Amino acid sequence: MLEKLKELALRYEDLQAQLADPSVYGDAERLKTVNRELKDLTPVAEAYQAYRQAEDIHAITASQVFHVPLEEVTPQLRRNAKAVNFGIVYGISAFGLGEDLGISRKEATEYIERYFETYPDVKRFLDGLVKTGRKYGEVKTMYGRVRPIPELKSGNFMQRSFGERIAMNSPIQGTAADIIKIAMNRVHDRLLAEGLKSRLILTVHDELLVETAVEEEQEVRKILAEEMHGAAQLSVMLEIDVHAGSDWYQAK
Repeated sequence: MLEKLKELALRYEDLQAQLADPSVYGDAERLKTVNRELKDLTPVAEAYQAYRQAEDIHAITASQVFHVPLEEVTPQLRRNAKAVNFGIVYGISAFGLGEDLGISRKEATEYIERYFETYPDVKRFLDGLVKTGRKYGEVKTMYGRVRPIPELKSGNFMQRSFGERIAMNSPIQGTAADIIKIAMNRVHDRLLAEGLKSRLILTVHDELLVETAVEEEQEVRKILAEEMHGAAQLSVMLEIDVHAGSDWYQAK
């Protein structure tokens, strides 16, 4: 998906360059086509740029989906956009989103529809995952890990719907799980290779918890930053935060 996002962002730049070509303005039909495609690709290009620049993607989404200037995005709009951003990759229903946000099913449906109108390629990508799951009975992560989905062939509607959510979510969340495991091994090996007393003791979702000797804190921070950043080569940067404390609660 990230390569596709990069490809679309490059296409957006190409279209902008075409608008600087005088010959385009001499062809009304071509100008109309370029402007229409630019309009469709603008939210994709802005989202890609936000990822590249480590901006607040939830605020960007809120601005684009709810059609308000970025500087006027309220905390509530950002929370709503965040729920949609994360819910979409789980194949969330209008009912589920409504429950999460405390809004009506009708309003939640409108949120989801606006999101897919703004990011039509996300919809095509998710639909493509479900189609792949139906065709092969499985989906894969970016690293080739397989998730069988027999539920997609079930005669029960609820089971099939569950299978569709698995098909949409597994390649995304599964790839994230692959990356944190790669990072975990890299950090573990680096701590041993450098002869440190500090040890990796726990993973929590996308976090690594290191029991660190006080005198080694700065070195461990450096190792975590380098090895987690380097765990995967993607079109967007892997952003990390490093915190320390006398216990896990303080480190959060």
